[in-house]
Amino acid sequence: MEKNNEETPPKNDDGETQIHYRGWKAMPFVIGNETFEKLGAIGTLANLLIYLTSVFNMKSITAATILNIFNGSTNLVTLVGAFLCDTYFGRYKTLGFAIIASFLGLLVIHLTAAVKTLHPPHCIADLCKGPTAGQMTFLLFGFGLMIIGAGGIRPCNLAFGADQFNPNTEAGKKGINSFFNWYVFTYTFAMMVSITVIVYVQTNVSWALGLGIPAILMLIACILFFVGSKIYVKVKATGSPMTSVAQVLVVAIKKRKLKQPDQPWLSLFEYTPPGSINSKLSYSDQFRFLDKAAIITAEDQIKEDGSAADPWKLCSMQQVEEVKCLVRVLPVWLAGVLFFATQAQQNTYAIFQALQSNRRIGNFTIPAASYTIFAMLSLSIWLPIYDRIVVPFLLKFTKKEGGITILQRLGIGIFLTTMAVLLSGLVEDRRRIIALTKPSLGIEPRKGAISAMSASWLIPQLTLYGLADGFGAVSQLEFYYKQFPENMRSIGGSMFFCAIAGGSYLNGLLIIVVHRMSEGSKSGDWLPEDLNKGRLDYFYYFLTGIGLVNLCYFLICSKWYKYKGAPQNASEIHLISKQPEKNSV
Repeated sequence: MEKNNEETPPKNDDGETQIHYRGWKAMPFVIGNETFEKLGAIGTLANLLIYLTSVFNMKSITAATILNIFNGSTNLVTLVGAFLCDTYFGRYKTLGFAIIASFLGLLVIHLTAAVKTLHPPHCIADLCKGPTAGQMTFLLFGFGLMIIGAGGIRPCNLAFGADQFNPNTEAGKKGINSFFNWYVFTYTFAMMVSITVIVYVQTNVSWALGLGIPAILMLIACILFFVGSKIYVKVKATGSPMTSVAQVLVVAIKKRKLKQPDQPWLSLFEYTPPGSINSKLSYSDQFRFLDKAAIITAEDQIKEDGSAADPWKLCSMQQVEEVKCLVRVLPVWLAGVLFFATQAQQNTYAIFQALQSNRRIGNFTIPAASYTIFAMLSLSIWLPIYDRIVVPFLLKFTKKEGGITILQRLGIGIFLTTMAVLLSGLVEDRRRIIALTKPSLGIEPRKGAISAMSASWLIPQLTLYGLADGFGAVSQLEFYYKQFPENMRSIGGSMFFCAIAGGSYLNGLLIIVVHRMSEGSKSGDWLPEDLNKGRLDYFYYFLTGIGLVNLCYFLICSKWYKYKGAPQNASEIHLISKQPEKNSV
């Protein structure tokens, strides 16, 4: 790998030594830690649904609900982690604490499988004893530690790795771009290994061994992370960026009775603090009620340096526009929540479909959870094709960065995931008919007859799920990164995980509601333990309807949305043309 000049940083204008960026010298520790951390976490989560039903003797709907709540919590808590990281602790301390918490969580879950008294006894015939209160508490304690770990790791991991490169040099910029590629590769690699090798050990060898491997891998991640401590660039916390947001909201409420100015781009208070990392934002005419926070009154005082004497009484137009960026993102974020709610099926009921399908290839039986690898395969194959072939082709016609806009990519993702859910319903209908009308291949314990339909028929729907992620999930990552102010990008990144959390919670709620409402219907329970006795296909069609509504809603939002910093009307263009002539107040 080509070396860069990160090791010999120049002096700054004041003669002070700049930060000593180690660049690729730090990567064996950073990337190595991230690889083993992902292998450990994903190695446990990939087969968690089967573990809860087979070892803890939970009903499918209970296990799916717990898994949705757990997935939602691990993503929602990233907002708290990002806030604590940016405000108080910095990325290094946050990551160090989070990795230890994750290791302890995996160790606890491993013990639930290794120690007989920490899980229920095996089922005898159809007689199954559920977990005791103590066993359930110990299991949830492990989940809690993993949630704490995820809250620190997910919003900080990627940014911490990028911190090791100098963003002001060409070598550093190339290093950052290359690091992003390595980051995606390690995630893909971890997924591949987890849902094949580790899942196979868990399902066919031993749950104790299969859950012990992820704990050992996480321990290696801890060791690698702390061994490299002396050479890391450790960016310190800079205070809460949410204070400025709160100031704008409070002042706007205080001044709500003031008259809206006719030319706000000329009359609103203008001030940019020295050293601000945020890009200059032009005036936008959306959410004009927030403009009142920047109206100068006779009571407002201005310091000699041009800043407001009391930021809780007067805010700058820049602050107002930054808050508008956050508010403007929320409707699109809601569409993302619905997107992930429909995507959640690939990790829950798609696995149950595989359990009651023909998974045999010769004398080998593919673990049900391993079928999700096809979603990851389609994603990993599509991304380089899109980046190297599709984008350059589109650029010739659209002349837009990325070939198409971020929201256009997200719209395609929502459409594809809706089609994937529809296809899931059609495949399930076929699987169920074959199970009821043709000889079965045996009985899946605590489920029902295994359909003679090959589980390979699940591959197309999982492939579509992966392609939907390639458009919808990746575009959301880029969207939050680019549309949030620069000093809120950690929080912006956590918004992506919060959307996943919202989707998981919503999916869990829909499962509970549909289960209870369909129990007394003529068709019977749609989501019973034995899929052959239910109508999972109806549930998929219900989600298809939600997906179509979400697509229509998103199209309205995307037409209304204004990208950060892009002039949208005459007033904004006028402001930009006047900026060189204006002096900051």
